[in-house]
Amino acid sequence: VQLQASGGGLVQPGGSLRLSCAASGNIFSDNSMAWHRQAPGKQRELVARIAYGGTTIYADSVKGRFTISRDNTKNRVYLQMNSLKPEDTAVYYCNVNYPNGAAYWGQGTLVTVSS
Repeated sequence: VQLQASGGGLVQPGGSLRLSCAASGNIFSDNSMAWHRQAPGKQRELVARIAYGGTTIYADSVKGRFTISRDNTKNRVYLQMNSLKPEDTAVYYCNVNYPNGAAYWGQGTLVTVSS
């Protein structure tokens, strides 16, 4: 399984970005897809996760501002980020998880929130 993330960039505080992640290879159903992020000097943290059927969870820090979604027909997961804050600056990684414990990661896309 290969994951390709895109959509990062430089945005001013209060702005929006939409991240996209395309999965290819041996994709099976019943997976969950997620976005994580890692800021400089900090550990990687879960931002949002979406199950194959659409159930979502979010980190408290992004609730009400970020929305995760997926298109199972295209094997894609998205992260709409609104009302961005400087503390959202990080490298964002997408990943796919299967019930058997297998997990795959993309290469990351940098989001910088700065004026």
